[in-house]
Amino acid sequence: MSFVPGLGIAKGLALTLRRFFEPKATIQYPETEPDIAARFRGRLQLLYDELGNLKCETCFQCAQACPVECIDMGGFDTRGRFHVHWGAPEMYAERREESALRRSGRPVPDPAYSRFDPIDVAPVDDILEEYDFDRTEMLAILESIQRTYGFLPVAALKRVSQVSGAPYALIYGTATYYRHLRFEKPGRTAAVCLCTSCLVAGSSRIAGTLARELGTEIGHGPAAGGVTLAEIQAHIPGAASPLVTLDDKPQPVTVAGAGAWARALAGEGAA
Repeated sequence: MSFVPGLGIAKGLALTLRRFFEPKATIQYPETEPDIAARFRGRLQLLYDELGNLKCETCFQCAQACPVECIDMGGFDTRGRFHVHWGAPEMYAERREESALRRSGRPVPDPAYSRFDPIDVAPVDDILEEYDFDRTEMLAILESIQRTYGFLPVAALKRVSQVSGAPYALIYGTATYYRHLRFEKPGRTAAVCLCTSCLVAGSSRIAGTLARELGTEIGHGPAAGGVTLAEIQAHIPGAASPLVTLDDKPQPVTVAGAGAWARALAGEGAA
């Protein structure tokens, strides 16, 4: 067959013209809007094979490949119960679901796994409603949750993701970026102000002495004695410099006496 210049293009145009007048096979958006809730991000209804087993193995490759994180892994397990999955940040945690454990042959419940502690999430719902479920206010939402519970419970973060539709990675990333947010139940907290006035008065040397004596760093979690070293976010009006607080109460700590004060504090925590 001899080569005809432009024949491929002509065939392509003919196919396009023929398909152009065919009825649409899918819903056209935004011409036709589906009837869904305003904050609904979509759910995946998992399919079953001819034997009644789930086809989806929760590998999360679809959720990881989605460039806008619009895929929210959710569906029904082999007992017909609805489960909400949390996407790629919880990839390995999803293997703890009972359906996944049964498919792997492990006993249910599996004693090798421990779940996060449950809490009353009603205050979380009130906080989200106060901020109109706006994910751009995530820092303020997390700060309000920490003021309510004293720390950031995992169950509270899960609830924020479930109700607001914010990806869990966004919530966890915000919570870990700011040093004043914490995931552990609060113990005793020694905090040092690092504003300009306090730095001139020697607060940086006090912070270094406390870190050395307590065996921790600012933002690195509690020390062996249960004392957490933190940074004061804003200088207390009227307080002297350098400003050091213990459980949000100002303490008369000087550069020379910081070591002895830290050793006494560590001894109290160990006791």
